[in-house]
Amino acid sequence: MDASLESLCAAAETAPLLRNGQHPRGRPPGARPLQGQVAPRQRLQRSQPMHILAVRRLHQGDQQLRTSSLPAIPNPFPELCGPGSPPALTPGSVPPGPAAAKQDVKVFSEDGTSKVVEILADTTARDLCQLLVYRSHCVDDNSWTLVEHHPHLGLERCLEDHELVVQVESTMASESQFLFRKNYAKYEFFKNPTNFFPEQMVTWCQQSNGSQTQLLQNFLNSSSCPEIQGFLHVKELGRKSWKKLYVCLRRSGLYCSTKGASKEPRHLQLLADLEDSRIFSLVAGRKQYGAPTDYGFCIKPNRVRNEAKELRLLCAEDEQSRTCWMTAFRLLKYGMLLYQNYRIPQQRKAMLSPFSTPVRSVSENSLVAMDFSGQTGRVIENPAEAQSAALEEGHAWRKRSTRMNILGSQSPLHPSTLSTVIHRTQHWFHGRISREESHRIIKQQGLVDGLFLLRDSQSNPKAFVLTLCHHQKIKNFQILPCEDDGQTFFSLDDGNTKFSDLIQLVDFYQLNKGVLPCRLKHHCIRVAL
Repeated sequence: MDASLESLCAAAETAPLLRNGQHPRGRPPGARPLQGQVAPRQRLQRSQPMHILAVRRLHQGDQQLRTSSLPAIPNPFPELCGPGSPPALTPGSVPPGPAAAKQDVKVFSEDGTSKVVEILADTTARDLCQLLVYRSHCVDDNSWTLVEHHPHLGLERCLEDHELVVQVESTMASESQFLFRKNYAKYEFFKNPTNFFPEQMVTWCQQSNGSQTQLLQNFLNSSSCPEIQGFLHVKELGRKSWKKLYVCLRRSGLYCSTKGASKEPRHLQLLADLEDSRIFSLVAGRKQYGAPTDYGFCIKPNRVRNEAKELRLLCAEDEQSRTCWMTAFRLLKYGMLLYQNYRIPQQRKAMLSPFSTPVRSVSENSLVAMDFSGQTGRVIENPAEAQSAALEEGHAWRKRSTRMNILGSQSPLHPSTLSTVIHRTQHWFHGRISREESHRIIKQQGLVDGLFLLRDSQSNPKAFVLTLCHHQKIKNFQILPCEDDGQTFFSLDDGNTKFSDLIQLVDFYQLNKGVLPCRLKHHCIRVAL
């Protein structure tokens, strides 16, 4: 799929883009130079050595340097100047460049802490996220995002990587703020488009019988006409009532039908324009706007700051439908810029991988994984089996080292006590939070397969709960303690697979699906700025 999209992206990459995604001023991209102009190689001349006049001579009693008293210095490289006579370079002839404007931006984290960062006027959202990752000592996995949060309106959205932070802040009210948060689903539609675009919701003005890759190409290609259609709950402007209407999303805007599901031009009414607006998700739509479902989103004009009556509020029937509408809005609005934002981190990683890989010695390259569980040893050729064996060996080593540390210390701490608290040092453990709070965290950080967190159980004080996302649905699995030979273990499958601590349990299910619908891939994390 990436190869086919790269061919579509090739034309866009030939024109240089500035950091904000715009073309440089001057001649437009793709324009050819005039034929009357002389080629640079034809007008290039060799530089000749020239004698530079005597340098400045100041009186011995003069303590201050005066620019006007300095003699003119000829330019030793006249071919670098204009076609006329080479101008003489004087110390005051080159004006100083304008100082780059800086601005302070306050960013909040999930735990309420904040940090004030000084940025330039051309700093993008990706640049600011990388700066915060560096200062917070986080792992840069290209999933950190800057969130535009409006608590008084109940709206929030993730900034696109190419957006200028200062420009976005200029459209925000005083109550609004930036949040630093994970979002694993930001570019997930490029990897798994099937999960984001149901067939019954997608159509083209010119019928095409292509695959899901062809679907993405139609969205990214500005000459095509993809369309999203379906029923949505639409809130009337200035009123509290909601109506269920047939809505279609096109490049020209969002339309609703005034006559059933008809899409004739005389029956379509414009609801919102894509050019001068952005799409947000509703944080508390039922409570604040009386939304009929929990899957609300909003199209907010850029000029609106505090006026909720000008917001175009909509509600879908389920999470998949809402994700489809919001993803299509982003693709139709930004087009190829989204794909470039998705590919830039991968290209940088590919360029740095040969330099970041440590050089291994000849003896290390000759090492192989061995299995000595039987009477004779055998070489483990399956990479997954070798990784699992290495993980089991690490677990056994940690148990031996823990037992030795406990026996050698003066503390009466029991090994079972340590196994019940060691998980609290991990980022994926969120302590005593409610089921609703755990679901909210997973929704905020992206409904992708394998996103998980662990928390204390509210019904059983000795148990724990694994909250996992699969197919954009959140499921909860209880982890129960069990005893064997006086030692406490933890299990997800009624004791069939037992682990001495929760770290071992998480490590195992990151490699094996087991009784879970999918493997554990990404963990929810909160960092303090």
